[in-house]
Amino acid sequence: MKYLNIENFEQVTKENKKVLIDFYADWCGPCQMIAPILEEIDKENDDICVCKVNVDENGELAGAFGVQYIPYLVVIKDGAITHQSSGVKSKEQILDLFK
Repeated sequence: MKYLNIENFEQVTKENKKVLIDFYADWCGPCQMIAPILEEIDKENDDICVCKVNVDENGELAGAFGVQYIPYLVVIKDGAITHQSSGVKSKEQILDLFK
């Protein structure tokens, strides 16, 4: 799992074909609920680069994506944003975003 900020965001998203970004905050209950699911996805899927962005520390990056509610998931495939949504999702729902 990688932690993104404004400095490394572009490099990480360009180096990986499939990227899953979780915009989160440490104090957010739903974010804590989805964290183990994202860790599983990261461990089980070598082709998906799972990343996290702390919205409290990276407000500029969160603002660039229009994040208003967290957790907020962004899927990037081949450099293009293909999905954005907020709220807790199941592992299956998240993996389906890459199909």
